[in-house]
Amino acid sequence: MENTKLYKWSGAGNCFVVVDGRGKDVAAFRTASVIGRLCLEHSTDGLMILKESAEHDFSMEFYNPDGTGGMMCGNGGRCIAAFAHSLGLAGDHCVFDAPDGIHTADILSHDAENLWEVRLGMVDVAGVKEMLGGCFLETGTRHFVKFIPDVEKVDVDTEGRLYRRREEFAPQGSNVNFVSVIPGGLQVRTFEKGVEGETLACGTGLTASAIAAYHLGIPPYRTNAAGRVEYHLQARIARLKVDFLPTEGGAFTGVFLTGPAELQGVFDYC
Repeated sequence: MENTKLYKWSGAGNCFVVVDGRGKDVAAFRTASVIGRLCLEHSTDGLMILKESAEHDFSMEFYNPDGTGGMMCGNGGRCIAAFAHSLGLAGDHCVFDAPDGIHTADILSHDAENLWEVRLGMVDVAGVKEMLGGCFLETGTRHFVKFIPDVEKVDVDTEGRLYRRREEFAPQGSNVNFVSVIPGGLQVRTFEKGVEGETLACGTGLTASAIAAYHLGIPPYRTNAAGRVEYHLQARIARLKVDFLPTEGGAFTGVFLTGPAELQGVFDYC
């Protein structure tokens, strides 16, 4: 691992340590102790490894600060697509493998300040289950969505931890999103399991919140002639978009998450 560069990326404030693992032994970066240390040192919400893919442009591995993995991260997916673009590994459109399946990403813009705008294809959502006064669904990872009058008044860490560990979500637990309707869209705050606290944004959580809103009859920002719906969502420091196509059977296809990805720094591993 000597001479390994670490890249710090931010997706709407959701930050990650990213490792270019192509042609390298990066097994140590999959251990909980190293992941936890690097996330703490660099103030990030997770670690990602970019690796080769046999069939697509690259593959993405994602790990929470506690070392758990096997789930998708929407903000991380946008960041790793921008990272691949910065390396010349992929063009403005790419296809990559992730823990929950195959994803696409389109680079909509890139400026001189290392800021990208990325439209990320998410997995289809089979349906929404109403429970505990909210909605449960999977958007690459598990999410519980609860609509409340004002998300600014909720203690996300305390309330989120209570829902995250409820027996209904055992044994894996669930991420928890608190959502309020605001002019022009939705405001979302998320408690992420694995981080065990609130993050500035959660891509799969924003996606889940938009789909839950549609399921509950909360009007989208717009609906086009083909029936695609679009929601605008305000995270803690950034505004993002989610669009998808509802089906008559209650499923959701063609799901996309659009938002920023920013390279914030490059460090030597030590």
